[in-house]
Amino acid sequence: MHTFKLIRILFLGLFIATPMVAQEIIPEKQPEKKSVNPPKKQRIDGIVATIGDYNILDSDIDKTYLEIESQGQSTKDITRCQILGKLMEEKLYAHQAIQDSIQVKDEEVKERMNQQIDYMVEQLKSMDAVVKYFKKDNEDEFRAELFDILKQQQLASEMTKKIVGAVEITPEETRTFFQKLSKDDLPLVGSEVEVAQIVITPKVSDEEKKIVIDRLKEIKAEVLNGASFTTKAVLYTEDPGSRSNGGYYKINKKTPFVKEFKDVAFSLQEGEISDPFETEFGFHIIYLEKVRGQDLEIRHILMKPKVTSTSLKEARERADLIRKRIMDKEITFADAARTLSDEKETRANGGALINPKTQDTHFELTKMDPELYSQVSNLKSGEVTQVLFDDDGRNGKRYKIITVTSKSDEHLADFSKDYTKIRELALKEKQLKAIGKWFDQKIKETYIKINSEYKDCKFTNNWLKN
Repeated sequence: MHTFKLIRILFLGLFIATPMVAQEIIPEKQPEKKSVNPPKKQRIDGIVATIGDYNILDSDIDKTYLEIESQGQSTKDITRCQILGKLMEEKLYAHQAIQDSIQVKDEEVKERMNQQIDYMVEQLKSMDAVVKYFKKDNEDEFRAELFDILKQQQLASEMTKKIVGAVEITPEETRTFFQKLSKDDLPLVGSEVEVAQIVITPKVSDEEKKIVIDRLKEIKAEVLNGASFTTKAVLYTEDPGSRSNGGYYKINKKTPFVKEFKDVAFSLQEGEISDPFETEFGFHIIYLEKVRGQDLEIRHILMKPKVTSTSLKEARERADLIRKRIMDKEITFADAARTLSDEKETRANGGALINPKTQDTHFELTKMDPELYSQVSNLKSGEVTQVLFDDDGRNGKRYKIITVTSKSDEHLADFSKDYTKIRELALKEKQLKAIGKWFDQKIKETYIKINSEYKDCKFTNNWLKN
């Protein structure tokens, strides 16, 4: 059976209910006892719970079991009560998001839906196979249901962000949290390293740049003469993040795109196509499709000049020379990174890498990118790798020299050494308390209706308002 690790389809068969003002138990219509796993015989589908404007069907629980099993996970110890409780949580998030006027744009939902469908089709080889796998009658039914699922998920996500977004943690609260932990509760911090790198990028010749610029000019002319920019992007862009949706991005002034890209995008008029321009990723043309307030809906095509074998050889020789100077103690690794590395992001910090998950310089070995782990796991503090060839598709061909600037063994969390991790745990605890308080309040304010068949469930939240 195929598994979908990137897709979590948890809500199926959604209907709009008329909101009411009190809680009640639905008269029991199906007296049969529910088994832990979905029964194979046909069951009459019915509403088992209503949360605000949303209904949960008996079949939603069954389908959630199927989704869990399709991911290769056991459902042996998962009860129907637990699944219903989870579904009710998500429905309350989505319901309250609408009450709070949280907006989720259909265009964004459609974009996410198309990306997920592309992934599913890639895994199952055809759209018909996807429709069959999810037991739908046709593609339109599947798309409509997936759209509703994803929109509710997005509403729930935005509501969660609103709840926890205002939660902050002070150093004193972090210290108090740590002091309350018993020795048995102290988190275990895995072996960690701090890593720095020097990157040498092959130079691209003017001739190769001109080839790309001329091709982008040709594409622009073809679009101005009636060709589809979207189709051209699908065919020619070298940006894997936007190829499948025709080069589409939605950006604003705060979107983390490189300055040169945003400068060009915000200089265009709606419907205009830019001339080719260069960023660190290659050469682009941008089509400004729509202006929506502070947001721009754009499409772009990225093309990268080819790197010649001569340029690669010269870059390798330069990297070898830099490493030799470091090993001969002629220059420190950090100074070499600051003055000789071609990587802007790490150059100013002496080549130090930032962990994208924690936003600090520490990497836990067991949670590192597998490729980086293979390069540094056996290095001692201060050791330097040989010159490494790298071609990750995003940055193109280049050479790296990597060093481990510090290394620590597995240990129980220490307040001074592991403050960032302890602060993160303390913040999560405070956020969970905020969410719990929010649930207590909103459950009291929201119309909730639960089938009597589930009245004996031991829910985490007080859905029955006992």
